[in-house]
Amino acid sequence: MTDNELNDPFLATVRSQLCAIPLARQMQIEIAHAGDGRLRLRAPLAPNINDKGSAFGGSLVSLMTLAGWGLATWQLARAGVPADVYVADSSVRYLAPLYDTLEAEAWLEEGQWEEFAATFRQRGRARCRIAARIVLPDGGDASVLSGRYVALSGGRSSGASC
Repeated sequence: MTDNELNDPFLATVRSQLCAIPLARQMQIEIAHAGDGRLRLRAPLAPNINDKGSAFGGSLVSLMTLAGWGLATWQLARAGVPADVYVADSSVRYLAPLYDTLEAEAWLEEGQWEEFAATFRQRGRARCRIAARIVLPDGGDASVLSGRYVALSGGRSSGASC
């Protein structure tokens, strides 16, 4: 994969589905990077701020959750197996306050995308574990997430256009 796959037609699917999520629109989420098996989403601090002037914890976990969802959705679409992706469970740790733009990067924590897609093709469902992090300006972690995502057949994804 190249460093800049932002014009990938399968990312357009993820973008349109993000637009269909009211919270994602309110958070002003955009795809910042796609490549090397990773997806990074970005959101400005202003609409995601708490009473202390730092990033709101709910925004941090939402951005990481959506980065994982977007990554799984993108990888399945690239494999030719569009599916409905859901987060089944996750754990999050808040490590330090963030006073800057929120950027969540997600990657496959266990296994291979080929196995995930093959399982989905065989069974009409599959699951994977995805990790995500939000980085501080100095390179440390503001928060980290480990989540189990499930892909199901069903065709409910409609992807409204923004």
